[in-house]
Amino acid sequence: MRERVVAACDGASKGNPGPAGWAWVVADEAETPTRWEAGPLGKATNNVAELTALERLLTATDPGVPLEIRMDSQYAMKAVTAWLPNWKRNGWKTAAGKPVANQDLVVRIDELLGGRSVEFRYVPAHQVDGDPLNDFADRAASQAAIVQEPAGSGLGSPVPPPSPDTPSSGAPRRKSARPPAKKTAGSSARTIKAKFPGRCGPCGRPYAAGEPIAKNDQGWGHPDCRTATD
Repeated sequence: MRERVVAACDGASKGNPGPAGWAWVVADEAETPTRWEAGPLGKATNNVAELTALERLLTATDPGVPLEIRMDSQYAMKAVTAWLPNWKRNGWKTAAGKPVANQDLVVRIDELLGGRSVEFRYVPAHQVDGDPLNDFADRAASQAAIVQEPAGSGLGSPVPPPSPDTPSSGAPRRKSARPPAKKTAGSSARTIKAKFPGRCGPCGRPYAAGEPIAKNDQGWGHPDCRTATD
């Protein structure tokens, strides 16, 4: 029996909410992907996709073997490690007294974590020379969100294709070609250059450090996505 299993999981939503998918990948001792699975969620938020990916990974792995899980979702990690104990004590209510979002998934994950050794490790997404397992899970989840079909090693599926927004190790980041933002009535066309990579709130697609971004109702994102929602 292996002393520890290293894995990664990720979710994707093309629109947040929009067509969504989840994925997980398990590696061998050399941290090479050996087993993976991805699936569609129809229309869902990115948070639902991230939590679903974690739930499916926990379901698919042996609870008797220590597990290291690499994720780029701060929300999903904090939900099941930092916030969950207080939610349970408060009768599944937040500190503001509101019902916990995505409670069914959080409860299921809590059950799956019971009695097993799991270490969560945060890894930034879409980084040059970033974590290869997280990159694999990201690509698989993104593909599942787009095509809305299940895939995985158990189905004989090919490795998910590289994302145009995710650089290969050592390669420069490829920037998306986007038209300049158009100024609309009642809105600001002010843009800034992103200091760090991130994910656009309206469309859910990533942006690179140095790319122009603009403020919108769902946070920072592509300037043309702001125009589309004004």
